Amino acid sequence: MDPIAAKYIGAGIACIGMGGAALGVGQIFGSYLAAALRNPSAAQGQFGNLIFGFAITEALGIFSLLIALLLLFAV
Repeated sequence: MDPIAAKYIGAGIACIGMGGAALGVGQIFGSYLAAALRNPSAAQGQFGNLIFGFAITEALGIFSLLIALLLLFAV
């Protein structure tokens, strides 16, 4: 296999992680909204968990973007 083609294939596979992060963020906020509508008094107590989950999910998405960019431009 041509090394340039392998580099592009690897970068494309790494970009799948960004799509997974987008799905994860949607799931996190959707679940929080559903829980907040069921029990509004407990919503404020779970807001910290919401932000923590959002930060971890976005960090994984940014990490996959970093890997894709490193494959494209550094190697």
